[in-house]
Amino acid sequence: MTQQENKTPYGLLIFSLSLLTFVLGTSEFVIVGILTDISSSLHISNAQAGTLVSAFAFTFAITTPIVMALTSHFKKRPWMLLLILAFVLFNTLSIFATSYLVLLVLRMLTAIVTGVLISLAMVVANESVPEHKRGMAISFVFGGFTLANVIGVPIGTLLAGHFSWHATFILTASLGLVAFIFAQRLLPHKLSQEKGSIRDQFALLGNSRILMAFFIPALGFGATYAVFTYLVPILKTLDIQNESISLVLFGYGVISIFSNILAGKIASHRPIARLRIVFFIQALVLIAIYWTTASLPLALVNIGLMSLMSILLTTSTQLYLIDLAKIYQPSATGLAASLMPVASNVGIAMGSAIGGFVYHASSLTFIPFVGGVLAILACILTSISYRLDQKSK
Repeated sequence: MTQQENKTPYGLLIFSLSLLTFVLGTSEFVIVGILTDISSSLHISNAQAGTLVSAFAFTFAITTPIVMALTSHFKKRPWMLLLILAFVLFNTLSIFATSYLVLLVLRMLTAIVTGVLISLAMVVANESVPEHKRGMAISFVFGGFTLANVIGVPIGTLLAGHFSWHATFILTASLGLVAFIFAQRLLPHKLSQEKGSIRDQFALLGNSRILMAFFIPALGFGATYAVFTYLVPILKTLDIQNESISLVLFGYGVISIFSNILAGKIASHRPIARLRIVFFIQALVLIAIYWTTASLPLALVNIGLMSLMSILLTTSTQLYLIDLAKIYQPSATGLAASLMPVASNVGIAMGSAIGGFVYHASSLTFIPFVGGVLAILACILTSISYRLDQKSK
């Protein structure tokens, strides 16, 4: 799509897509901060309330590529606007949920809408800006999730503490309306429309190069979350008080904003070649936590570096999946765009699970090695992909 076909300035369009991912991210992540309020209000255990998080992630990962494949022929603008309205509806209904089962169903429906909207936002950002600006555009859209963790989640949790968890869903529904207004005004009317059959769409998932590219971000996120999931227990071994732990986590989120900006710069030129180095450094940073926890200043610096490395893979792998789809299955670029968010959820689940296994089987101190090994595996897989790219050229 050319500049003439799209009269919306690139900056405003990317802002509206970033606002959308900020809203979606706030809705997805804020549930963690209000679980105890929900469990108390609905008279369920904290463990049962926790299934609201796992059910969301599981539904997101399973349904996103399926729905993207089945709806690939839909016109993107009206489809996105309809999905945003559905998001607002599900969050509004959540305000009035009086039982665990109703809230669970609404969260699963929200997960379906969230996954598809994220994927479409990436597709629109990718095709609406010039080639040399794709990296920064995608990184800004991903930046919405980073800001959701740094700003949206604390605000939502604060509202639940002062009022009730229902107020948090009032916030997410209201933010959804704001996102709809911006999207309605700024989404281009002329967006590409894929013509491939459903069979063509699902054929993408059987391509070995696509599967290899899928597991690169899965391993990368797994490396980070193997350690991040147990970061609070690690911090407590340093005799850090709870108030200070919150400050450290806030600082972690702030640093991740810069990680997101760097991700766009890495994706601007030979991203897969650069990612090999990124994952190698990430492995060193994660393994170093084993030694730096002997000193509080060194540990804090190390954790800061861990945050800086955490999101560097996002933009490059997102664009890589789309570019590979253009080569092997051009009619399925929308489905390809959905695979990075799915891979991130798979990686988070995998990393936290493996980290938890090592934690309970041996010791908390060995978790950094789990992250390091997963990062090394991501480095190896990226190197193989890069060599295959060079051979194909």
